[in-house]
Amino acid sequence: MAGRILTQIGYPLAGVALIIALWAALCAYLNIPTVVLPTPDKVLTAFIARFDLIMSEGWVTLKETLYGFILAIVIGIPMAVAVANSRPLNLMFYPLLIGLQSVPKVALAPIILVWLGTGMESKLAIVWLVAFFPIIVDTVAGLRSTPRELLELARSLKATPMQVFLKVQLPAALPFIITGAKVAITLAVIGAVIGEFVGSSEGLGYLLLSATSQLDTPLAFAALFALSFLGMFVYLLVEWAERLAAPWLPPAPRH
Repeated sequence: MAGRILTQIGYPLAGVALIIALWAALCAYLNIPTVVLPTPDKVLTAFIARFDLIMSEGWVTLKETLYGFILAIVIGIPMAVAVANSRPLNLMFYPLLIGLQSVPKVALAPIILVWLGTGMESKLAIVWLVAFFPIIVDTVAGLRSTPRELLELARSLKATPMQVFLKVQLPAALPFIITGAKVAITLAVIGAVIGEFVGSSEGLGYLLLSATSQLDTPLAFAALFALSFLGMFVYLLVEWAERLAAPWLPPAPRH
């Protein structure tokens, strides 16, 4: 167990150390100006010096990410249930969902800002647009993968549609829902940053744009690293939720 944990932590840390060493060597060898590519120590100095600012702006981006993700879950799963269990709804709406997903969200962001303004509402809408599609697609796939014999058995026992969903379909679909959620939560961070890029006065995306416009490249890189840490944090939250749902997950197939 200890060796497994050491492997899971040690290899990523070794990879990070190697990248930082190559980064520092590249800056020193090519004598790259700080405004183009700051050295790792300057980024670390900027991160520490502006830690309070990075944390306050990161809190804004975290709220936008989580609220939009929760909205995608709350709306996406019922939509997926409706699409999976109704052929007319599937024929009507599934092609529309694919078409909407094909539209770049950066192109939709200015329109959403006109409709909802530059406050939290527009950021939630953009995060929702980015995050809800993988949740719908994976949930539909999970619901449709429910073994037919289990559905027939539940109906033969006079189970109501709600009982069939809660006792049979939902447990079968949970692994797919969690997989979709893992994809959606990382996309949610991207959606929040898109909203902050297009129109905002707070958040890590705004901080990144502001630092870049002032040629404060170390602070811009510090904001980038903060976004990376935020993305890993929210992904770990989903993995923690997966562990909580473990008793309801179907057993893994034995080889």
